[in-house]
Amino acid sequence: PFLGAMTYPRMTPGNGMRRDSWPPSGKPPASDLGFLCEQLLDQCNIDHGVLQPLAAGAVTNNQDLGAALCVGINDWQIDKFAGPEPRLRASICVAQEDATEAVAEIDRRAHDRRFVQVSIPPRTIEPIGRRRYWPIFEAAEHYGLPIGLHTGAFGQRPNTPSGWSSFYLEEHYAASNSLQTIIVSMIMEGVFERFPKLKIVVVEGGFSWVPSLAWRMDREWKRMGGEVPQVKRKPSEYLRDHFWFTTQPIEEPEENRHLADLVRWIGADRLMFSTDYPHWDF
Repeated sequence: PFLGAMTYPRMTPGNGMRRDSWPPSGKPPASDLGFLCEQLLDQCNIDHGVLQPLAAGAVTNNQDLGAALCVGINDWQIDKFAGPEPRLRASICVAQEDATEAVAEIDRRAHDRRFVQVSIPPRTIEPIGRRRYWPIFEAAEHYGLPIGLHTGAFGQRPNTPSGWSSFYLEEHYAASNSLQTIIVSMIMEGVFERFPKLKIVVVEGGFSWVPSLAWRMDREWKRMGGEVPQVKRKPSEYLRDHFWFTTQPIEEPEENRHLADLVRWIGADRLMFSTDYPHWDF
């Protein structure tokens, strides 16, 4: 059951949840729709909440099983959540390593406006800018759906470039590593020249690193841009035009003005409110 999943004690079933998120019905956190609405949507005055399943189907080695699990998860989101509660929106979970099945699932769901994004985990077998994933990008762009890349508890690859970490503290800190790699891969492979209307939401990886990543990419591109003729503009321009970031987890410097500087550098219109309910760092 833990294939591709983090087995740190903090992330074993139930341990990663707020203590008060267990509903009176005894069901697992976030599984009781009424309690979820009361504790999250009502208390936080949320008009629309996007469901972000951390689904093992997207990273299951058996591709047929993975595709079937994604279909089931998508059905479940509508049946149990987005169907009975109009404030909730669903994500199209796809098994991204089988692009043909992933596109077929997007085709099946895209006309249901309760689905508002395509969900892909960032720990892909190859760097995500590679052309094996381009059919998924093409389908998402065709239907006007952003791709949500949620740093995940599941994946084929570790968060760090040097292997699996020893402690959950390391894993939690390194959540931004895989997301930075995704941004660099997509920009340098020319994804946004090929798909100029594609939108990417980087979910739950922080954002304090975004300005420095942009500065460094631009510097290296000025020196070595001849290697990547498909990158026709400064990398920071693609970053500014195609990527959005979420506010959880939010870095909290000791001086608030430093956070204001970060928001100004990134652009307030690039930040989306998120809660990570029902996890402990909600």
